[in-house]
Amino acid sequence: MWHVHGSWTSAFVRGGHTYLLPTVDTGGPWGRGRCGRDWPDSAVEVPFEQVGDAGVDAVVLQRPEEIELAQRLLGRRIGSEVPAVYVEHNTPRDHAATSRHPLADRGDIPLVHVTHFNELMWDNGIAPTVVIGHGIVDPGYRYTGELPRAAVLINEPVRRNRIVGTDLLAAFAEVAPVDLYGMGLDELSIRGVTPVGDLRQEELHTRMARDRVYVHTARWTSLGLSLLEAMHLGMPVVSLATTEAATSVPPDAGFVSTDVTELTSAVRTLIESPDLAARMGKSGREHALAQFGLGSFLREWDALLGRLVP
Repeated sequence: MWHVHGSWTSAFVRGGHTYLLPTVDTGGPWGRGRCGRDWPDSAVEVPFEQVGDAGVDAVVLQRPEEIELAQRLLGRRIGSEVPAVYVEHNTPRDHAATSRHPLADRGDIPLVHVTHFNELMWDNGIAPTVVIGHGIVDPGYRYTGELPRAAVLINEPVRRNRIVGTDLLAAFAEVAPVDLYGMGLDELSIRGVTPVGDLRQEELHTRMARDRVYVHTARWTSLGLSLLEAMHLGMPVVSLATTEAATSVPPDAGFVSTDVTELTSAVRTLIESPDLAARMGKSGREHALAQFGLGSFLREWDALLGRLVP
């Protein structure tokens, strides 16, 4: 498998298998290996030229280009000669209900969606599908909420703009100062929004948990792991009722709506009511541990891999 989605992979490699991550000297999207992550020793970096001799039992695909690349490295046809699964992390990009998945014409590679919303919206064709929801490595309860500020995490907010709700930040900044975390913030300039930058996960979690509320602004992405991590930290959340987020935040854990006026009002309420914010955060953490815990995530993956590789 390739290191594509850092937070998802951080959970996946904590199962009971050996996880082979290709490397090339130049790194990049096809050979970054562990990328310096603090992962278990079972997540093993393997040079490209040695992958074919590494005793691969199955391939976990996450990008269409990986099918041809894996076949070239292994010298076997992916799906028929070596078992494979394809993990779809994303919502359809162009047409929400009519986009045909790249694997839609293949019946030999199970298509694993990370949310029911994704499975619903993609045209999966003849591909067998299963939903395995996110699992989170619990960072522990860290919430202090000592700062009357809102935390937001968006990677590349300028390039992705409306997809991730960058245009909404100004409205939230009118009711509370916003700390923006993530990659690619250099060109962002919004009054009331402080670009913090891309922090290592340990520091990120500690700093986020000092802010009073977490705000999730994504219009059209899959269920953001940052939202689930914020709930694990014990933060109350205010979220757009879009994609799977609409069903992932219970009423006692925060506020979910498609009405931006309601959402900005909710941020103001939580900023002004630290006790309410703390209570909601604790409820959200309980829900997140029950619904997005690491144990159930790994058990479901074990069951699927066990069916592929008896």
